[in-house]
Amino acid sequence: MNLRVIPTSVHGVLDYATGSALLAAPELLRLKDVPRAALTPRLAGAGATVYSLTTDYELGVIRVLPMPVHLALDAMSGALLAASPWLLGYARNGMRYWLPHALVGASEILAALTTKTQPPRRRAMPGLVESARAYLGG
Repeated sequence: MNLRVIPTSVHGVLDYATGSALLAAPELLRLKDVPRAALTPRLAGAGATVYSLTTDYELGVIRVLPMPVHLALDAMSGALLAASPWLLGYARNGMRYWLPHALVGASEILAALTTKTQPPRRRAMPGLVESARAYLGG
């Protein structure tokens, strides 16, 4: 039974939505009073956005990172995000400081395990770099 059912295009939308939500989470969840609790999702969100922009899938801009590597980064990032409240000691501040990290981290791991490893048609939609090269004639 193949558990990889999420298309890479859907995963791309999830990537950018999750990255944006993680960047905004400290404000939305009022985590700024504990700097480590606020910095962790911001770093995870920024990192996820950067490697999503460079992934070789439908929503990648500079398509250099293979999808299997992207999924491995998602799983590692999710594990670190989920464990960070205990690793960095801010879980003791209460559930609102650890629950969002744990839920988003677990969802990142789940998405990494259930997303297809290749886009349906390779290079079906050119990235920004490929479009610019074609436009400039080179």
